[in-house]
Amino acid sequence: MKHFPIFLSVQDKRIVVSGGGDAAVAKLRLLLKTEARIVVYAIDASAEIQDWAVQGRLTLIRRPLEAGDVAGAALLYAADEDDLLDAHVAWLGQEAGVLVNVVDNLEASGFITPAIVDRDPVTIAIGTEGAAPVLARAIKADLEQRLPQSTGVLARLGRAFRPLAEQLPKGRARRAFWSDYYFRAGPLALEQGQEALAPALETLLSDHLAAGKRPGHVDLVGAGPGDPELLTLKARRVLHEADVVIHDRLVSTEILELARREAVIIEAGKTGFGPSMPQDQINALMVEHASTGAHVVRLKAGDPTVFGRLDEELDALTEAGIAWRIVPGITAASAAVAQIGQSLTKRGRNGAVRFLTGHDIKGFAEHDWRTLARTGEVAAIYMGKRSARFLQGRLMMHGADPLTQISIVENASRADSRVVATTLADLPTALEGVDGPAVLLLGLAPRAALQTVSEIFQAKELAL
Repeated sequence: MKHFPIFLSVQDKRIVVSGGGDAAVAKLRLLLKTEARIVVYAIDASAEIQDWAVQGRLTLIRRPLEAGDVAGAALLYAADEDDLLDAHVAWLGQEAGVLVNVVDNLEASGFITPAIVDRDPVTIAIGTEGAAPVLARAIKADLEQRLPQSTGVLARLGRAFRPLAEQLPKGRARRAFWSDYYFRAGPLALEQGQEALAPALETLLSDHLAAGKRPGHVDLVGAGPGDPELLTLKARRVLHEADVVIHDRLVSTEILELARREAVIIEAGKTGFGPSMPQDQINALMVEHASTGAHVVRLKAGDPTVFGRLDEELDALTEAGIAWRIVPGITAASAAVAQIGQSLTKRGRNGAVRFLTGHDIKGFAEHDWRTLARTGEVAAIYMGKRSARFLQGRLMMHGADPLTQISIVENASRADSRVVATTLADLPTALEGVDGPAVLLLGLAPRAALQTVSEIFQAKELAL
């Protein structure tokens, strides 16, 4: 991020624009929405700028900008549409310590003006750091359609009502009140006219004050394999609502960024065969925070019901009398098999699929290896890198074909994901250099690899 977005206070402050042509007009149409004092310096100003001056909306000074004109200004726009003049204006601003925007010149600008959706006092700024203005305008148009004009009316009354709403406890109770107002009670009251808003807000506050302290609860949420677009809608919503997020090490940064900035974020990392937070401590954290009335999200990579120690956590919550809910997610095997263009089950090949974890060596040793070694069997093996030689030995001991296809999918669904196609005979060697979390898909090759093999056999048949 080269440009840090902020909202600058410009009420009763001076914003200076140098230039009187189309570039200046485009900026002024936005600047005139503010409560700043706008001053334009231009020898030849467009008719539109002259009309604004006559209306008293800005001050027009018919001469070039000079050094003393920018002192104390909040912002300066160089909009003369002449490279030399704009460079001179930018230099004057920099010498005076004023933030300067040179229109259509990103490199020479100290700040940029974003595309804006105006629902005063709700303002949404959209910036692409000059890389894609067409995209910014498209996003703006989409948001304009989504946000009704009533948004501003609700926000203005809400702002005046904030001191009264502070009677509610901070955090979850206060957020619940405002959510109720903006998304239910407010819009319903507004349908009866603006005069109905204030009484509706007072009634709503009374109801929430009477409700008392809400009990805490825990959502055990599947974060999916890593791609934030694979989150379910419910997972995104509860993550945004959470007061506390307790997450696994494998949950991606992009997903964690969907949580509220005010939320407490706690990493409860577990590393295969390495240092990790004990499960009892994770259980205690959930109970501790939920007992204070907090909405806790226990965020687990993949799906919480697949190798996620879910039952241990549910037992702890139930014993403590904490309400809980499970929000399923996409497990890594589903993302991995989709990535190689295959399916976990196929008519005529396998009517069942096994999910194994190589982390539990004791349990791993007790599998029905004879059945798994048969041709056509499919298994998704989680955390199997360290146990690859054991897996290979057991399968081959029970008659598995050394050429059984295996796909290694590292960091499934993520931008840095990669697929390694190998065979049972070469599995340990193929795993060298695979550092990220990986799913081993026994009995499946990437579809592209299968097509290549098919083409080779077809070529041989034609040659014969």
